[in-house]
Amino acid sequence: MWPIHPIIRRITSSVRLKLLAMALVPVAVVVPLALFGLTSWSASFAYDQLYIKVNTDLAVAHDTFERIKRDELDYLLRLSESHRFRSAMAADDSAAVQVLIDQLIPRAGFSFIRGVERGAETDQPSEPTVGIEILGPDQLADIDPALARFVELPIVETRRARPSQRTLEQRGMVIRARQPVYDDDGGLMAILDGGVLLNNNFDFVDQIRDLVYGPGSLPAGSIGTVTVFLDDVRISTNVPRVAGTRALGTRVSDEVVNAVLDQGQTWIDRASLVNDWYISAYEPIIDVNGQRVGILYAGYLEAPFRTALWRALGLTVAILVLLLSLYIVVAIRTAKSIFRPLETMSQVVHGTRLGESLRVGPVESSDELAVLAGEFDGMLDRLESNATEMRRWAEQLEEKVEERTTELQQRNAELQRTITVLRETRRKLVTAEKLAALGELTAGVAHEINNPTQVMLGNLDVMSAQLDDALEPVRTEMDLVIEQVYRIQGIVEKLLKYARPSDYAGYLCEIDVNEVIQDTVGLVSHMRNTHPFRLQLDLQATRLISINEQELQQVLVNLVSNAAHALPDIGGEIRISAHDWDNLGVKIIVVDNGSGMDADQCSQIFHPFYSTKREGEGTGLGLSVSYGLVRRYGGDITVASEPGRGTMFEVRLLVDPEVVDDIGSYEQQIYTLEKGQDEEPANPNGQQTGH
Repeated sequence: MWPIHPIIRRITSSVRLKLLAMALVPVAVVVPLALFGLTSWSASFAYDQLYIKVNTDLAVAHDTFERIKRDELDYLLRLSESHRFRSAMAADDSAAVQVLIDQLIPRAGFSFIRGVERGAETDQPSEPTVGIEILGPDQLADIDPALARFVELPIVETRRARPSQRTLEQRGMVIRARQPVYDDDGGLMAILDGGVLLNNNFDFVDQIRDLVYGPGSLPAGSIGTVTVFLDDVRISTNVPRVAGTRALGTRVSDEVVNAVLDQGQTWIDRASLVNDWYISAYEPIIDVNGQRVGILYAGYLEAPFRTALWRALGLTVAILVLLLSLYIVVAIRTAKSIFRPLETMSQVVHGTRLGESLRVGPVESSDELAVLAGEFDGMLDRLESNATEMRRWAEQLEEKVEERTTELQQRNAELQRTITVLRETRRKLVTAEKLAALGELTAGVAHEINNPTQVMLGNLDVMSAQLDDALEPVRTEMDLVIEQVYRIQGIVEKLLKYARPSDYAGYLCEIDVNEVIQDTVGLVSHMRNTHPFRLQLDLQATRLISINEQELQQVLVNLVSNAAHALPDIGGEIRISAHDWDNLGVKIIVVDNGSGMDADQCSQIFHPFYSTKREGEGTGLGLSVSYGLVRRYGGDITVASEPGRGTMFEVRLLVDPEVVDDIGSYEQQIYTLEKGQDEEPANPNGQQTGH
């Protein structure tokens, strides 16, 4: 669809289009509006007439329904007043009575007639009554077992019907008439109880249909239909479902049920019945207790009326469109013959503005327009020559700018990588200085504590030797004091190892990382007793690493221990994997599904004496010592974690390391590798390097 604004702009800029707009717009606007109004009014008026007719049809069907009920009562009245019947009743001749009843049943269309003796049923009225009653299967079986089987009807799932779990209708809707029979003295002898079962009673609905929709009442192709519903189920109908079958067991839409059964209103509109659209009218069926128990429907097929309506409207529209088209063609051809030279010049101007190379060319006439066209083409030739020269200079300038831009981008990328490496190196230098200062402090404290503990142990040994048997009453306390002093010495030894790890470094040897991990699993297996978890191994490293085996085991034990403490009580899982790390060494990854850490905790996890465990469960030195051990062999440890999603530690070890103390050698190796592979700087995805 064309945009509106360009069309309006083109009309206002063309003399011919202005004249055409003045002539055609009123016609093009008024005629469609009039056509639309005529179509809407005609359709609305036609359907109003259809609704009035179907409302009248429903009223006739209702009156016919009521008349049939009165007729059934009249049949019983005439039977009760006949001489033969009264004589047979007076003579107590039940056989003769039954013969008269059997003769009346087919003639009057009764489903059953029975004589109820006085006092046999307390609910029988003493006055004539007739009305709709709903009988359950047991009540029908009491009257006639065949009736109970006759009314059974499977319920068909119907689109737009109210949701229901029912699949079988076993109740019967009966027009039930009761007529008292009196003797000559006015005494009540019996009550005639007759009923017309409406379930599957096609004669009943066809009789009403033939009366309501007699010959000539509907156009060719339309059919009139009448239906009796029990609740919302069609129990008797002449609405076709497929060729030759009736739509028994189908249900009415929920919209109709809400209006007719729930609110007691008459519903008139077009409705989809089974497989076609009908002009429909519905009203509630009221039983003898004043309850709404069903629906009476009358309607006729909509398609013939709709087809006739749209055929008439289509013919009208076609005639108007044809006349309008002829008018438009004549107007356009006339305007084109007058304004063609000016339009050609306008098109050339527009095309030139868009960069096209157009010319007016020869003009058939030899008037002022021909002279103007020639001068105009000459001016365009000069403009095109100048534009070509300017475009050539612009292309050269663009190439120069692109070259300079590419150079700047390359230098910016190199500068960014350099800044990233410098920032990372500065952080590691700060951390190294902190660790060095803390190591000196720790060594001094350890030395100062170690001297008093040696004096205490010496004095305790002297006391034990001097007191001998006299020490027995406090032997337990004395042993406890000695044990705690040794514990202090153990803590001091750990502090010295942390402060001067090179003094306690073990020997180097080439080891298989896969085997070390397997051995470490045995060392931490006891943790499953207090922290049950599942351990998965993925060991695919092929390179041998030069490192002290006991120190690597210490690192792995610390990582697995920390992971075990973070696991949930149920469903804990730790995964350990080992893979070759590019062409540098081996990468060990320890992943858990524990509580995880936030960014602030990750930034401090390798600091000495920092711990995320509960109070009393750790000293905060495990990861710091592990980090120092790995760094001393040129490796590195990184951590990535999110709260609630677990933690991942990554240990990188070089194949042939040199024990290093400076902070820069490792970063230089990583930067050289990454720059050669044209990758981003180290620690992607927000990993925190252990500083």
